[in-house]
Amino acid sequence: MKKSIKLIIILVNIFTLQEVKSYEFNKKEALLNKVSFLLNVISDTVQQKKYLHIEKLYNENKYDTALEQALPFLKLNLNNQISFKVNFIVAEIYRKSNNYKLSIKYFKEALKVIYSNEKYADGFNDGDYKNTEIIRSYLKLGNLYLRLEKIDSAKYFYNKSMSLNVIDDKPLSYQASASSNLSGIYLQDSLYDLAKEYAISAVAIHKKRNNKISEASALGNLASIYLELQDYSKAKSTYKEALDLIKNKNDERALRVKEDLYYNFAYNLYKLKDYEAYKFQERSYDIKDTLRDVEVRKIIEELGFKHNFESQKASFDRQKEVQLLKERDKVRSSIMVGVFLLISLLVVIGYSSYRQKNLLLELTQSELLQNQKLDKLKSETQARVLDATLNGREVERKEIAEILHDNVSALLSSANLHLQATSKQFNGTEPIEINKTKEIIKEASHKIRDLSHTLVSSVLLKFGLNFAVRDIAEKYSNSDLYIDVKVKNLRRYNQRFEIKTYNIIQEFVNNILKHSKAKTALIKVKEEKGVLFIKISDDGIGFDKTKTGSKLVDGLGINQIEARIHMMKGKLMINSIIGEGTKIEVELPVQEKEEPNFS
Repeated sequence: MKKSIKLIIILVNIFTLQEVKSYEFNKKEALLNKVSFLLNVISDTVQQKKYLHIEKLYNENKYDTALEQALPFLKLNLNNQISFKVNFIVAEIYRKSNNYKLSIKYFKEALKVIYSNEKYADGFNDGDYKNTEIIRSYLKLGNLYLRLEKIDSAKYFYNKSMSLNVIDDKPLSYQASASSNLSGIYLQDSLYDLAKEYAISAVAIHKKRNNKISEASALGNLASIYLELQDYSKAKSTYKEALDLIKNKNDERALRVKEDLYYNFAYNLYKLKDYEAYKFQERSYDIKDTLRDVEVRKIIEELGFKHNFESQKASFDRQKEVQLLKERDKVRSSIMVGVFLLISLLVVIGYSSYRQKNLLLELTQSELLQNQKLDKLKSETQARVLDATLNGREVERKEIAEILHDNVSALLSSANLHLQATSKQFNGTEPIEINKTKEIIKEASHKIRDLSHTLVSSVLLKFGLNFAVRDIAEKYSNSDLYIDVKVKNLRRYNQRFEIKTYNIIQEFVNNILKHSKAKTALIKVKEEKGVLFIKISDDGIGFDKTKTGSKLVDGLGINQIEARIHMMKGKLMINSIIGEGTKIEVELPVQEKEEPNFS
């Protein structure tokens, strides 16, 4: 056995130097081929291990590390299966990072690998597997081009994904998605015949897959096309068909589809002047509220589990640290006693002279401290007055918003339904005054809803800072400014604390919008050890920090915001350089949510 191993090593060395004296080893060519084959098998094993490691990093959302290892790995002579999979992972990482152009590049590289006829094409001998990956890659490319608003390219790749004949469930689901997307594109272009054709195709594919939920969703898309065509009767029958398919299904995905179907069906009935529209709209809202409650509970459970785990770990670490400190204290005790005695002796000797010199200094310091206390008291009084004013404003805005949303909106909706019922009694000869009244009520409802949302964020009140901060980014992002959000470890807090924190973030974002001329901004919010850390940065023109007393945002200057943060026992740090953007950091001690007292 040892002789065989030595022979292989010798042959490997000879193979490396074969360009020097290759003519001497013609007789050993067959044996060298076997050794080369053995090396390739080992290389494939190493490649597989490396790929699995990259895949693990990707699945753990460690995208930066996965990318650092994947890009150099792709430059090696990989077998086709590994090369395809790594290219696909790289493309997905760039897609999730919103770098769509690089994502497109690597999806195309993955397709080149599948279509190549080079050696090591193992893994693609299975035609169904190969077709599935081709269809999936084409679908991904179509989606990316659609995001880049390159509609013709999106159509091309969607049609390519549908050009292959497959029977398995997975590739059929990809083709159904492509067909639905094409239907949406043609609907956007008002090409209703093509939109209807692809919507019907998606329905047929899901029916073939025997996937009732997806079929119902596709039927909902088809019904929406009939709505656009104002064929309300056909839309109504299509919505009913979709709802019948999933009437007995109550899993989360089915509920989401039902929510959309009920909402659109209600609109359809409204167009048909059917009084049952309100009933189906209420069903849609009930399902939406149920789904939101489920999502919030999941988030709270995940955060609670993570918090408990981290708390236990921190407690264990503290116990170890305390034990080490006790060991050290034993050694230091004797030294500290000696040092203390020595210091006491020096204090007694120097006390007399020190006391005389210190009397004058104490008098001066006392006067200085008194002045500082007066200034501090004045500053804190001003901050309290400002905080009380802002608190009163926030409470008042919240109460007005709740009255508008819960009472006035409900009254307007009721009035509108009564008018609809009254309209039916005129048998098609409805007075113009009733129509005008309906329009006025509709406009008033929209304005009241917008006003209530402006006064206090409904997203904040229902779902907390986590979703409210994301809502700010989505609401204020536009073609000139993109706002990114990174939120970590947030949960529900005291409602007044959430409103104050939300207003602070909103004021700084308003400042970015009005004054920074930035292209991108980032909001990071996380909780650590009972403290909320907020970081807001932009790449704008910056400002002179010596002028922060001026009103850089509507209604509140930086000094006023700082006073509010001070009253919340927090910290504010602003770092801005002209031409280099602005970075704002806020630290706020968490105020816990008040638990109801049933005693």
